[in-house]
Parts: sequence; structure tokens; C-alpha cells
Amino acid sequence: MGTIKRDWLDLSKSFPLQVSDNIGVVPDFNRLHWHDSLEINYVKQGEGVYLINGRTYAMREGDIILLGPNDLHRAFETRDLVLQVTVFDSALFAADQRYEPDILAPFTEMNIRFDNLLDRDNPAIGELRELLLDMQREYRTRADSYRAVMRAQLARFLAYVNRNFSKAPVGSASRLRVKQSLARSVLQAIHEDPVRAWTLQELADIAHLSPSRFSAIFKQTVGTSPLNYCLQIRIGQAIQLLESTERKIIDIAAECGFHNLSNFNRVFSTHVGRTPSQVREGRQKQ
Repeated sequence: MGTIKRDWLDLSKSFPLQVSDNIGVVPDFNRLHWHDSLEINYVKQGEGVYLINGRTYAMREGDIILLGPNDLHRAFETRDLVLQVTVFDSALFAADQRYEPDILAPFTEMNIRFDNLLDRDNPAIGELRELLLDMQREYRTRADSYRAVMRAQLARFLAYVNRNFSKAPVGSASRLRVKQSLARSVLQAIHEDPVRAWTLQELADIAHLSPSRFSAIFKQTVGTSPLNYCLQIRIGQAIQLLESTERKIIDIAAECGFHNLSNFNRVFSTHVGRTPSQVREGRQKQ
């Protein structure tokens, strides 16, 4: 996906499901990244902020965040943050989709029928929390048949999200998938030329839609405006170069499509919460 780092998580081939606790925000979570695996974050303690596809979500104790394949995301801690992170491969439920084709809908229909941050006021969220904690207990103790128990608990979790957190009737999903496909064709063009100064009209032309109609569909699908998404891609490229090279910041800014250093510093700080120099200094201290 462009120059933003794609993570390959080391999941077991025989049982691609793992659960762990992150105290605070580890460096891998603090940078903009994406991966193919599906991820569930449960906030056990504290507060923080998630940036997902250019949209900011404030998270607090008890919240559950879903991250689908290709979601660009990064996390920030604001107070005593502890995240339980459940990561799994969609292949774990390949056989189930024959009988329950929507079992992975909370991820495949993200920003269509489901939100990344589950509604914390929904009465069903308490049961979801218990299922996540039960999965972690099974993962830690590894008693007989723990894999079967964990898989069953995760299936229940997905089923309850499907049942209680969908924003649209299942029957409307096919029409929404068409809209998503249009937005994805534009995403491909953006990632093939991430530093290009795309205009809204150019992007709308790729989808064969008017700019206003295209903007509405793109935001519904991706969670942010087309031009803001382009900006996030360029900032992600800058972060990677700051962390992996010793090149001058002014040269990195130019390569990422920012021809004015002061503008680059201002935009970068607004979206990342730190200056380019602070990002580089943080890398050097690790």
C-alpha cells in the first residue's frame, strides 16, 4: 500500500489467532501502518486516541475497536493505556462462510454497516468484553482443547457484533458494496502515485462520478475525505523516511509532495501530534 509499512504478523499456520496485552503504545502501534490480519482492540485501562483512515477516535476503558484489512491506523496514549490485542487470519473461518457468509461482515463491511469503534452505549457490549477476556484466559492457560474454545468464542463475538451493531439491513449491503468498489478503484490510483497533487475532480473522474457524489461515497467507505486520505498517505511516507533514513527533512518533505518546509512542519504536526524532528529523535532513542 504505497510506501506506508505493511506489517506481516507472525501468526501460526496451524492456528492463526493470538491474544496479547500492550502496556502503553509500543512503537509499532505509534506509526501509521496496515496489515492483512484482522484485529480487535479492547481497552482494559486508561485512555488514548486511534487514527484510522484519517479519522480520529477517542478511546477509553471498556471500548472495543475493530481494524479490518488495509485499515491505515496508529494509536496514541493519553493516560495509562492498556490494550488487549486479538489478531487473527480470516482463513480461520473459511469453512464457516459456507453456512454463515456474513460471519466476517464486521470487518468486510467496515464503514458500510459497521464502525471501527463499537458503540460503547450498546447493551450488548458487556458480553463482547467478557468473550474477549475469556479468549485471553484460554490463550494463557492453554488447557485441553483451548484452540476449539477460543475459536468458538471468537465466532460468538463476531455473531454478536453482526446481530447488535450493524448500522444497515443486510439486504442493503449489495448496493453498498458497489459504492465501496468505486472508492477502492480510486484508492488503487492514489497508492500507485501517492505524492501526486491529486485534485478532487481527477479522483472523481476515475470513479466516473461527480465530485460531490464521489466525495460522499468515498467518505462513507474510507472514513475520511478523498483529499485528506491523500494527505495521510503522504504523511505516512514521510514518517517512514524519517524513521528509516538520515536524509534532510527538507528533502523528505519535497519527495513527499510538500514544496514548502514550514507548511510540511505545520501539516505534519497537526496530523501526527509531533514534529518531524521529534519523530526522528524518537527513532534514534529506540
